[in-house]
Amino acid sequence: MTPAGSAADVIVVGCGAAGLSAAVAARQGGARVIVLERSSEAERGGNTRYTGAWMRMESEERVSGDFMEHLIENAGAPLDPSLVHEASGDWENWPASLRAMSFVDPEVVATFADEAPPTIAWLKGFGLRFARLEVPFMTSVQPRMAPTGGGLALIESLAAEFERLGGEIRYEIAAQALILGEDGAVIGLRCIGKGNRPIELRAPSIVLGCGGFEGNAEMMTRYIGARSVHLGMMSRGCHYNKGEGIRMALDIGAAPCGEYGNWHASPMDPRSSRAGASVYIYPYGILVNRLGQRFTDEAPGPTDETYESVARTINLQPGGIAYAVLDAVTSDLPNQNAVLRTEHGAIEAPSLAELAVKLKMPADTFLSTVEAYNAACRPGRYSALEVDGLGTTGLSPRKSNWARPLTTGPFKAYPIIASMVLTFGGLRVDPRARVVNLQGDAIPGLYAAGETMGLYYGNYTGATSVLKGLVFGRLAGIDAARRVREMAA
Repeated sequence: MTPAGSAADVIVVGCGAAGLSAAVAARQGGARVIVLERSSEAERGGNTRYTGAWMRMESEERVSGDFMEHLIENAGAPLDPSLVHEASGDWENWPASLRAMSFVDPEVVATFADEAPPTIAWLKGFGLRFARLEVPFMTSVQPRMAPTGGGLALIESLAAEFERLGGEIRYEIAAQALILGEDGAVIGLRCIGKGNRPIELRAPSIVLGCGGFEGNAEMMTRYIGARSVHLGMMSRGCHYNKGEGIRMALDIGAAPCGEYGNWHASPMDPRSSRAGASVYIYPYGILVNRLGQRFTDEAPGPTDETYESVARTINLQPGGIAYAVLDAVTSDLPNQNAVLRTEHGAIEAPSLAELAVKLKMPADTFLSTVEAYNAACRPGRYSALEVDGLGTTGLSPRKSNWARPLTTGPFKAYPIIASMVLTFGGLRVDPRARVVNLQGDAIPGLYAAGETMGLYYGNYTGATSVLKGLVFGRLAGIDAARRVREMAA
């Protein structure tokens, strides 16, 4: 039963993978559910709408073999040794201070891994199908599958199921603040509609599935730093993620989790208007900044495991831009359409000197850079589709793989900037997706999922962000509906 004065049993903020999963699960649990979405209906879905929705799974029944290991290895600062033993027990028995600390909770990670296959099975019940599709990497060490139709298929299928079940989506409304009752439970939201019209909605359970803070310049500068101004956005969906879900929960004492000063990066073509206009051809040439200098190992390992660190390094260069320089020999690379997701062709010139002019960089420095690189290349076995160990000698920084000299014109260059895919900082949740406060207690009635929920530190565990939204969105919806039933009993 909906308490008197309430708009619904459950209000979900956000209409992406996390929010819609929560909405459908809560509606299946018998709750009356409203979804609030900042965008218009035509652009609903946030980042999910524009992603391929890759999932780090060996099959529909099993996550990748390194799934938990990779997340735990990137779990934040090392715990005080005196707390490590206590963290190995059941979460409910942890000391309150430990439950509120900002590190990756092993029980949350275990829940993530355990609940991924049931979540895939649940999604298939709405007509979604999953397959191994072409990945944008020539070298990849981790298994990946994706829904046929990508993230847009997830949005359309979940939204259709939610509306079929009688759920309501209200567009062009942004949540601003949480309302607490006298007992500390969340009882509603203050929102803003079109024309700056204030709206207040009441519900005994609130699910925050409204993304990170990529679209908020103030939060980006505060947490990511001044160089965030050079970042491109992975998709236009990023611009709808203003960070209110995180901020409003922190304002009522929620515990943070995830590395607020870090972010998932991808190399992209700044000329492109496509979502996810990634450029993964750079390991087969060299990367130079606008001064004509190399600055990183372009090929430290498999592309799917190393592109993030390369992209972050590009962001540190003057103007936050670099150029992948290749010669005509790279025309023998297979599947170039897979690694070049931009609609723009390369910048070409018959000579390196002419290419420097087109790139507006010092020709003498650029020519010296290429000369030094070419001299450091050595004969050996070259294999584009595997890590071949064909590296340079006596060059700093070294190139570890696919090091062939650039000698044959025409020469090509692709501009690359780091794109912001998602922010790492968010809210601490327990294995039921309940938001935890700074005292280590679950805040009654408040849940978080997707990027509003913090999980990542250090290096992003590839192909897990959409899956995280789906898994913890579903868990949040299940628990929110259960809570409403218990309140009515």
